[in-house]
Amino acid sequence: MSILKLRGTELDAVEPVPSLAADLLELTKPRISVFVALAAALGAALGAPQGTGVWTCLGAGALVMLTAAGACAFNQALERDIDRVMERTRERPLPAGRVSVGAAILFATLLGGAGVVGLALAFNLLAALCALATLFLYVAVYTPIKRYSTLNTVVGALPGAAPPLIGYLATADATGAWGWALFAVLFVWQFPHFLAIAWLYRQDYARAGLKMLPALPGGEGVTGRAAFFHALVLVPVSLLPSVIGLAGATYAGAALALGFVYLAAAARFAWRSERASARVLLVTSLLYLPALFTCVLLDDQVQAQLFTR
Repeated sequence: MSILKLRGTELDAVEPVPSLAADLLELTKPRISVFVALAAALGAALGAPQGTGVWTCLGAGALVMLTAAGACAFNQALERDIDRVMERTRERPLPAGRVSVGAAILFATLLGGAGVVGLALAFNLLAALCALATLFLYVAVYTPIKRYSTLNTVVGALPGAAPPLIGYLATADATGAWGWALFAVLFVWQFPHFLAIAWLYRQDYARAGLKMLPALPGGEGVTGRAAFFHALVLVPVSLLPSVIGLAGATYAGAALALGFVYLAAAARFAWRSERASARVLLVTSLLYLPALFTCVLLDDQVQAQLFTR
């Protein structure tokens, strides 16, 4: 709520002051963390043995989410100098000075530790170790490599694809075809998604000295072609669950349709790399995954497996 200040006979609106709770929440990148929870819960549901309740799967998703939230907070602590330079991030809690570095690191440690320890105690050590490795890769490898190499996109896609696999490990106590299939989908999906973001904010990235493809000399045109290539690869990758017998025709048809919609958005961006086409690709990417995950759960063969095993 805005604070109103009386000045003479006028009421001047003053910008709302974020609370500490709001700032801590922002450190977790809540939209990303919520998506991580949903992806991990889906993986948990697909790996769960017969009789496993919904709350158990959601609990696994919540613990994976805590780990991801901790990774996001660590990331912002390490990148506070970069965030201070970039237009879209300079008002985040750390560069704006509303949260200290020490408090952010403590908060990140508590969140990440709670997620990893919770997975070990409530589920199994394998899932906990995988979550810990994912956190380490995101914080200690992906975060610093953005300053030095465009390979950061590939490195970052690995922890980004891990949530459903960790969720699957939590309930199945082992890796399985569904866990790896969803990992592959998320891994490839991230490239057009991130390239669209990087193109939209290429000037910010260049100002901060980050090695993002669109921010490099001659990289703007290459970005569109790279996005199209990965969207094209995603079509057969998304069909893997049906090809190997995990899902049926309902999922296959939906995955094919969604894949071509994503591909069309990427093709438009590759044909004419401009702000409008980049935004269309970004919005399409954000709609693609929830729709695909819903189609997994609505598939007749998947439902039969979930309720009969």
